[in-house]
Amino acid sequence: MANIALSQTENRRLMLLTLILFGAYLCVAISLPIISVFVTGQLGLNNTLAGLAVGITFFSSIITRGYAGRLADSLGAKQALGRGLTYYAFGALVSLIAGLLTSNVYLSYSILLCGRLLLGVGGSLGGVGIISWGVGIAGPSRSGKILALLGVAIYGALAFGAPLGLWIYHTAGYKGAMLISCLLPCLGLLAMLPLTGVAPHPGAKQQSLLVVLGEIWPFGLVVCLQGIGFATIGAFFVPYFIDHNWSMAGLGFTAFGSGFVLIRLLCGHLPDKFGGFAVSVFSLFVEATGQYLIWYSVSPIQAIVGAFLTGVGCSLIFPAMGREVVLRIAPQFRGIALGGFSAFQDLAYGLTGPVAGYFADKHGYSVVFLTGGIAASLGCVISGCLKRNKSLISDGNAD
Repeated sequence: MANIALSQTENRRLMLLTLILFGAYLCVAISLPIISVFVTGQLGLNNTLAGLAVGITFFSSIITRGYAGRLADSLGAKQALGRGLTYYAFGALVSLIAGLLTSNVYLSYSILLCGRLLLGVGGSLGGVGIISWGVGIAGPSRSGKILALLGVAIYGALAFGAPLGLWIYHTAGYKGAMLISCLLPCLGLLAMLPLTGVAPHPGAKQQSLLVVLGEIWPFGLVVCLQGIGFATIGAFFVPYFIDHNWSMAGLGFTAFGSGFVLIRLLCGHLPDKFGGFAVSVFSLFVEATGQYLIWYSVSPIQAIVGAFLTGVGCSLIFPAMGREVVLRIAPQFRGIALGGFSAFQDLAYGLTGPVAGYFADKHGYSVVFLTGGIAASLGCVISGCLKRNKSLISDGNAD
């Protein structure tokens, strides 16, 4: 497979899957910058609860990753994706209901949390399904490139969806944003129906998620530390700008997403060419620089540049580490391995919201981005250690 070019049909399937993922994640991206504004503004609750509303989505993704991986392995990636898109739509619909009940603050907030939980299940099933489908089409030797391509869809949606979400929020309100978020995954369901799925492995012995995590945790730890930088921007970039009386907060998401997508498009082949560890070390250094720049910002332009550098740094870490996972896991266990691997990123997103929100209430928003810089710096050190000590990894493949 490594030396065989993909057919036109396979390329078309990959492009359509990328567009479906773009639309599905647009559902997440539209809501991402407005959830904290809705909770602190319309509901009048504190930053800790706002961070919980953002982060709880990723906690539900974590606890359903094993289920998503087993479903993709046994029933097929198409089934997993279809169910994921359905959960996306229901999650947005329930979040819309929360916007209709703002007169009862805690009832509205509780319903919002339920919607965010459903959205996380959708992300778990949809993400594992579409990654397994893409790797199944292209083969494991191209896994880094496929993960990079699908990441373009995710963060391209972020670059476009976050400012779009803020615009919709200011023009059509919270309910209008949630309604559009509900319709997008429905379009994805219609688009995926005629596609041919990849063969599942229904008769294969199922591997324990804990056993798989024992093999892939070093890669997951690096991705977890990387994810904190993205989560700080997603949850608190807009409140940070509001607190400083700065305009152009939406451009921070555009800058992050643009940097992310630019590197994925121009350099998506680098993990396959140079190996995951080497790419990760440099990427995490750039991400840390971006986070420190936001922390130390004295102007909105400086913060936006920091967001751009954070996006550049974050861009290749998931495919770089994901490549190492795919090369070390048997095909019949690949779905659950990718599910477990992705859970580390969800862990970062889930914890960062409420924990950073607590520190923001106590010490201000700047400390949130200082934390992101420290996490990326630690990830850079760990990646360097893994590169020098490949014996720590269960398979001895070299970079």
